[in-house]
Order: sequence, then C-alpha cells, then structure tokens
Amino acid sequence: MFIGRIASFSMTHKRIVLAGWLLVVVAAFVAAPGLFDRLTSDTAQIDASESGRARQALRAAAPSGGELYAVADGRAADDPGLRASVVAAATEISAIPGVAEVLTPWTAAPSGPADERAVARDGRAVALAVHFAPDARDGTGDKVIVRLRAIDAPRVLVGGGDLLDDEMDEQAAADLAKAELLSTPVVLVLLVLFMGGLVAAGLPVLITIVGAATTLGLLTVASYLTDISVYSVNIVTMLALGLAVDYGLLVVSRFREELRGDVPDAVLRAMSTAGRTVLFSGLTVAASLAGLLVFPDPFLRSAGLAGLAVVLLDLAAALTLLPALLAAVGHRIRPARPVREDRGFFVRLTQLVSRRPVTVIAATVPLLVLAAAPFLHIRFAEPDARSLTTDSPSRQLSDLVESRFDVAAEVEPIVVVAHGKLPDSYVTTLRGLDHVTDVTERPDVPGLTVVNVVAEGEAQGKQALELVDRIRALDAPVPVEVTGDAATLADYQDSLMDRAPFALGIVVLATFVLLFLFTGSVVVPVKALVMNTLSLGASLGALVWVFQDGNLGGLVGTEALGSLSITTPVLMLAIGFGLSMDYEVFLLGRIAEAWRRTGDNARAIAGGLQHTGRIVTAAALLMSVVFAGFVAGGFSPVKQVGLGLLLAVLVDATIVRMLLMPATMTVMGRANWWAPAPLRRLHRRIGLTESAAAKEPALT
Repeated sequence: MFIGRIASFSMTHKRIVLAGWLLVVVAAFVAAPGLFDRLTSDTAQIDASESGRARQALRAAAPSGGELYAVADGRAADDPGLRASVVAAATEISAIPGVAEVLTPWTAAPSGPADERAVARDGRAVALAVHFAPDARDGTGDKVIVRLRAIDAPRVLVGGGDLLDDEMDEQAAADLAKAELLSTPVVLVLLVLFMGGLVAAGLPVLITIVGAATTLGLLTVASYLTDISVYSVNIVTMLALGLAVDYGLLVVSRFREELRGDVPDAVLRAMSTAGRTVLFSGLTVAASLAGLLVFPDPFLRSAGLAGLAVVLLDLAAALTLLPALLAAVGHRIRPARPVREDRGFFVRLTQLVSRRPVTVIAATVPLLVLAAAPFLHIRFAEPDARSLTTDSPSRQLSDLVESRFDVAAEVEPIVVVAHGKLPDSYVTTLRGLDHVTDVTERPDVPGLTVVNVVAEGEAQGKQALELVDRIRALDAPVPVEVTGDAATLADYQDSLMDRAPFALGIVVLATFVLLFLFTGSVVVPVKALVMNTLSLGASLGALVWVFQDGNLGGLVGTEALGSLSITTPVLMLAIGFGLSMDYEVFLLGRIAEAWRRTGDNARAIAGGLQHTGRIVTAAALLMSVVFAGFVAGGFSPVKQVGLGLLLAVLVDATIVRMLLMPATMTVMGRANWWAPAPLRRLHRRIGLTESAAAKEPALT
C-alpha cells in the first residue's frame, strides 16, 4: 500500500525528511509576519451583488472617508461651559487635515438651541460625529480621538465607524492569543496523560506547529493573489491544533499498540492501519471545507482556503514527518497494554446498547431533533458593537446611545440609488410603504439620485429586510439599485442560498465516495451523513437558543443578541461536518478492520469501539479544550463558532458515536456492509483496505 511505502521512505530517509520540514517551517515563519499587514476585515459583502454595485456607484460619485462618533456625558446640554468646550473641539478638529466635517448639536444653529436629536433624553449628554475625507492619512483618526476625549465633560466616549472595525479586529486577535494561552497548557497535560509520556505527547505538538506555521506561510503567498480575512487566522489555529492532536493521537496510539519489539515494523504497521484512517479522515475534512470555496464572499473563500490548507498540511506532516519522528524517537515511547476485544468499558456499553438498539434510537434521535428545533427561527445579522465586550469604547458608546438617545434617528437607512432623476411620485410612494419612518433625498451626489429610507426597528431587522424587497419590487422610470446594511444582508443571504446546493453537493458526494472507498459499503456513508446532520442540527439549534434567544447566555458571557452572525452557520456546517466525519472514520476504520477479519457484525462493533473509543473520547476532549478557549474570548462571532464546534464535538463523540452509531449498526446487522455487486467489484479493484490481504466477508 502506498501509505506504507511513504512511511518506509520517511523512516529510511528520516534525516532528509526532518531537514526538509525544518526548512519549510523556517521559511513559513520568515514569511508569515508579512501576512498580518495584508489581511482584510471585510465580511458578508459581495461586490457583484445589487447592494455591492450600488455601494461602488455611490463611492465613485461621492467619495467619502470613514467616521467616528462621540458622546460627552455627565453635563447638561444647556450648560454654557459644555457648549463652549464642544464648539472649541469641533473647530480644532475641523482644522485637522483629512477631516471633512464635524457635526455637533449646535452645527445647524451656532447661536441657537441645540438639535434635540443630538441631545440625550435626560438632557445630560450630547452627541458628535466626525466625517473624514477620502484621502485622510493614517493617524488622522488618532488625532481626532485625542481631541474629542479632551472635551470638558465627566465622561467622553468615542467609538463606532472605523474605530468599531479596528476594535473587532483587535478583539479577534486578542481572543486568539487568549485561546492559545488557556488551551495549550491543558492540552499538553492531557496529552501526557493520554499518551503515557512526554515524548509521545510531544509528537502531536510538533505536528501542530508545523501545520499552523506552514499554513500561515501559504496564506502569505495567497494574500498576493486574493483577499484573505483576518479571521482566517483563528480558523487556522482551531484546526491546526485540533486536527494535529487527533492525527498524532491516533497514529501514536496505534504505534504503541504495535510496539512489541522492532520500531520500524511497528511504525509500518501503525501507518498501514491508522495512517490509512488519517488519510481518509483528512480527505473528508478537506472535502467539507472545500465546499466554502464555491461562495462568492471573500471571507468564506479565504476561510475555506485556510482550512483546506491546514488540513492538507497537517495530513502531509502526519504521513511523512510523523513516521520519521517515530523512527528517530520511537524507542523512547512505552508500548501500550494489550486491548481485550471481549471486555472493557466500550464492550460493555456496546453490549448494553445492542440489547435495546431500537430503544436507544428512539431516545436519542428525538432528543437531537428537539435540540435542533430553535434553528427553525434563526435570524442573521452582521456583527455590531454588541459583539464586543462591555469594556470596549464602541460597545459602551452604543449602549449609551441606545439607552438614552433617540435611537430611531440613528438607524442605518436603506439607500435607494437611481441612475437618473426620480420623479416626486416615486419618492411619495416610498414614504407610503409600511414600516417607513423617514425618507430624505441626499443633495450631494452628482449624477445620481440617492434617497435614504429609514425603516422601523433595527437596521437589519425583519421590517428592514421586508422593506428592501418591497422597494426592489417597485416600478421605477430609471434604473434603481438598493444598498445599505439591510440590502447587503438580504443579498448575502440570497447568495448563500444560491450557492448552498453546490457546496452541499461537493461535501455529500466527496464524503460518500471516500467512505465507500474506505469501507466498501454504500449504507455506511448514507448513515454517516444522516447522523452528522442530526448532531450538527442540535449544535446549531443550541447556538440560536443561547446567542439569539439569550438562554443561559451568562455561562458564556453573552446577552440575547436577537440574531447570529451571518457567517456562523456556514462555518459551523463546514468545519463541524468535517470534524464529525473525522471521528466517524476513526471508528469505522477499526470496525471495518474487525469485520473483514471476523465477518461478525456485533463483534466488529464491540471490538472497534473498544479499540478506538478511548482514542475518540480523548481526541474529543482535547478538541473541546481547544474550542473552549475560543468561547472564553470576547468577540461574539468567534465565541459562536467556538461554542458551536465545542457542542458539535461533544454531541458527536458521546450521543452519536457511543449510542446512536452502535445502535443503528446493530439494527442493520450485516446490511451495514451492503453494496450492489458492480460497486463491490469496483471496491475490490480500487478500494483501500487495511492490508493487501484483507478480504470482505460474503454477505450471502
């Protein structure tokens, strides 16, 4: 088998292999620092959509820079001292090169009363806005922030706009560092316990370092060809650590089982069995992540590219670097105690399940379906200031404005962009639409007619989304396009729905083919797809229940957000499906091995679980620690993905793999391994079994 040949080459030429990987890692470390200056923080935006085209037309006709917002809190708005301080700050800020406009409560009436919309309802806070020119240089915002904070008031909050984007990027980076700080020591300690020593535990850690470093180096190269999201680094860290630990744990554990004398022979046997399982596992995870590449959003594509790269590089390191390392230090690793296939916890569990398989199925499936039920009322939105921690300036500013100002006036409008003159009757029609609170025409856009339409409720709420559809359905005398936050969200949701069948098709087809080649069965792949759907549905339902609805939110440091980040379910499905298949392949590899050896379905299930149940449980626990580190972060989208994957792994490794999988395999008996005669003949020719001498038991 070619995996054995790869392992044999890696052991024979271990110095070349080790030196080669060392050079690759060094080159990646040299290149990787340049990546972070080239990352983009844009998410959920598609330039080719209607909202994207309208946004670009607006920028071309009336270029504008970013903006900042501030609130001076704690002094009465009619206090002459506060007014003097705010006006003085506005005058000085206006003189800073790169500042286009400063708006205060007294901008419209320098000697008159304050604009009530910019004054808090209790009269003890005033709001300001600073708009920058398109050609504002770096550092202009910092100067503005310093001057705003010097306003003579007990508290001055500055945030929103460009500062909000910066805070989100910084929080994502801080979450990454925090996750590594929290999870790495725990993972190392658990690895030592599970692997029986420091040397064995260190091998998965080396695979992690190699996978993460080489992936970041590869992304640096890719950043010169396409946009790479800053959040891809979080995905790389999650997967690099989790998968490297999984693959290292599986291979080294099998090596310890086979280690009865000669180290090279033990490595070859481990790679020919566990190495094959790792190969199929990695390919199924890669196929799942490849589904992200069909989406037009640069964020999802870069997430798919990053995930695909780290899986394939972890896989390459596990199949080449790991056998070379085992050949070099394998003599310092302790053999594992022999496993009895007729006794042990997982044998007893399987026997218990096999006595009442229908009862187990009847208990677990409704439970998973019930957990998935909240997903039916899921709502999406782009992250806003509520996604940040309560001590962030933009979050504090947002909370203050929402609680004490007329927030309706602050709602981001739906923007109607007409390539020509719109008649008054069309604008009147806009005013008459349901859930419209305000309609104003912008006078400052040459060549275009731009109308801002403010909807009731939130900027990306249900009424705003419905209003986008109604505006787009209106007959207009000139070409009209709709943009704004609600339109961008609507277009993004439509793009996901349009491309989702292609992504799912790639994942389902690739998974089915790989599992067929792995097992020779057409039943096992279908069953695996169904069970993975159940476990992922339960995880997504739990996310809606916690983050959107706010149940038990205090346990993970969140409040009821009313929605999930628009990209969370897609990332969850891609990564979670791949990880679920990871454990499926781990178990099936040993079960199929026992089935080919004995032809006894019940014995194969019990023996396979006894051999791999501990490994899968250990791998799930280690992976859970990694994901829990991200749940401890402060940026809601990262927390959502972390908690979703944490739940997916735990549900899959316990309810699905320990109960539902053996129950369904028991009920189906020998039919688990059924395939039509032509496919059986095809598998005998091209399927990959644990050894060249393996034969399939007859099903008749």
